[in-house]
Amino acid sequence: MDSFDWKDYGAKYIVDAVMDDKNLKNGAIIRLHSGTKYTAEALEKLINKLEKKGYLLVTVSELIYKDGYHLDVTGRQIKER
Repeated sequence: MDSFDWKDYGAKYIVDAVMDDKNLKNGAIIRLHSGTKYTAEALEKLINKLEKKGYLLVTVSELIYKDGYHLDVTGRQIKER
């Protein structure tokens, strides 16, 4: 899911964009960019809000299944039959 951090609308916008996104659910990958103007400022607040909602943050490599799955066009992992 896109944080829209690249649009430089501000740290609050980044946090709100992620927290209000309908795709925020278990397994979601939140795209944040290094070097953007407000991402670093938004990061601590975003992490705290996600953890408060019960999400466990992991690296992408921990999240992606290696065997028995493929990715569809939306990036979702689909179990192979």
